[in-house]
Formats: sequence, C-alpha cells, structure tokens
Amino acid sequence: GRRFCRRCATALNPAPKAAPLPWWRTVWPLRRRVRAGSGRAVRLLVILALLAALCVGGVWLLPAGRALVEDTRDKLSKPKPVTPVSVEASDEIPRHPATNTTDGLSNRYWGAPAAGASVTYTFRKPFRLIDLSIINGVSKSPDQYDRQARALQLDMEVTTQDGERHHKELTLADKAGPQTFPTGISDVTSIRLVLRSPVDLTDGRHLALAEVEFFQRG
Repeated sequence: GRRFCRRCATALNPAPKAAPLPWWRTVWPLRRRVRAGSGRAVRLLVILALLAALCVGGVWLLPAGRALVEDTRDKLSKPKPVTPVSVEASDEIPRHPATNTTDGLSNRYWGAPAAGASVTYTFRKPFRLIDLSIINGVSKSPDQYDRQARALQLDMEVTTQDGERHHKELTLADKAGPQTFPTGISDVTSIRLVLRSPVDLTDGRHLALAEVEFFQRG
C-alpha cells in the first residue's frame, strides 16, 4: 500500500511521537536516550546520588543544628540551681575554706593566698550547665566587698561525661553583687575555676571569692 499522499506527499501512517522525557532525564548527562530496560538502573542511580547528598548534608549540619536546638531550649526553660557534691581547693586561707562558695551565704568567702589558686566542683550526675553566677570579693554588700583583694578573671575548665574539657575565660567587673555568665555545655561532671588578674593584693591581704552558683535547665 501507499505510504504517502499522491497530492501533498503527507505520510499516511505517521510514526507516533516519542513520549516526553521525565525531568531527571533532561539533566546532562542523562539527556541522551538509553536503550529499553535501562531506565530502572538510571532511576536507581539518581535516587542513590540524592540519598548520598542528603546524608553528607545532614552530617555537616547536625552539630550546628543540635547546638541551635539546645540553645533555644536553654532560653525557653527556667534555670534550676544544682549543688556540687564536693568542693576542693588547691589552697585556702584558714577559716575561709572553698566550701564557703556554695553555702548559700554571700557574707562568707573562699580566701586564697595568691593568683593561680583553683577550686574544683564535682557533681553527682551529668547535667546541662546553662549558666553560672559569681559573687566576687568578701560579700555582695558594697561596703564590705573590697575589704580583701579580688580576682578579676577566672579561667574556667569544664569536664564532661566523656572526658572532654571545655575552657572559657570569665572576666569579672570589680563591683559587688552577682554576675552571670551563660555557658550552654551538656553532660557536665566537674568545673574548675582558677583565680587570675588580682587587684588590691598587697601585704596582709588575700583573694576573696564569696559565692558561686551553677544552674541547669529546669
């Protein structure tokens, strides 16, 4: 039979048009047509590539995302005080032990003879340390605050349950009253504070640190 019209030469039985390619086949190098039966393999390769990209991106974003979530929870929760089970100082003045810093009384203090003295607080179980409050000097009362020398910087070393150590420098204003420092460290087991940058440390005087309070997520 004839394949073309005698008058206009139009094909009498035109071949059906090829179906449009799916979107993933329009991206180079997948634009070229593949033989029948290979579409399933190509789809599998594309899916595996996408999954690999998602996994890599997830691993890269996980630490930052986790930190953001924890920080948000810290801000939304009410701080709850946590008390250490032991307090140990590297040095202390008689009648002014380091345990005075956690007795809840701001008119008693830990006395240390010089800069470099440290105090270590150990806790019963790991917790999320959201901030700590420090009362420097002899007392929170302004008329008694500067009766002894003060350390205007504390080197803080926080040890977590897995043995990792976090370091942070705390700069204190030379004034009476509590000063709060945000931290945001999880699984804390112990905290060590080292006295630095002393002021008014003259003969017959010693460093005084009145109170240290630790707060966990409520």
